[in-house]
Amino acid sequence: MICSCISWRTSITRNSNLKAIPQMASLATNADLKAGLKSHVIDTQNQIERLDKVFAKLGQQPKGLPSHRRPDQGSERDSGEIEDKAVLDAAIVANSQAVEHYEISRYGTLIAWAEGLGHGDVVSLLTTNLNEEKAPTPS
Repeated sequence: MICSCISWRTSITRNSNLKAIPQMASLATNADLKAGLKSHVIDTQNQIERLDKVFAKLGQQPKGLPSHRRPDQGSERDSGEIEDKAVLDAAIVANSQAVEHYEISRYGTLIAWAEGLGHGDVVSLLTTNLNEEKAPTPS
C-alpha cells in the first residue's frame, strides 16, 4: 500500500511539478515570485531523489500510474486569458498554494502509513520532504 502511494506521488512529482513549475515561472512577472518558483524546482528534484531512496529501502521500484487530476492542472491553459499581470501573479500564487497544501496532505498520510506499517527507516526521508513543502517560499 505505501509503495503504491509513493509511486503515485513520485509519478505526479516527476510528471507534473517538474513541467508546471518552470511554466509558471516563465509566466510570472514579479521577480520574487519567479525566483521562488525556480528555486522550488531544485527542492522538487531533491524530493524525488529522497523518494527514490524510500523505494530502495523498501526493495521496490517506482511504477507509472494513471494520470490523476490535481489542483494545478489547467492553470497554464487558463493563464493566457489573464491580461492584468498583478492578477496573473496572484493566480500563480493561489495555484502554487493549492498544490503545496495537496502535497503536504499526501506526505502526512505517507508518514502515518510508514509509521503504522513499521517502516520507520523511511519516515525521516518523507518527513524531510514534508518539511520542505511546509517551509515558506524564499522571497
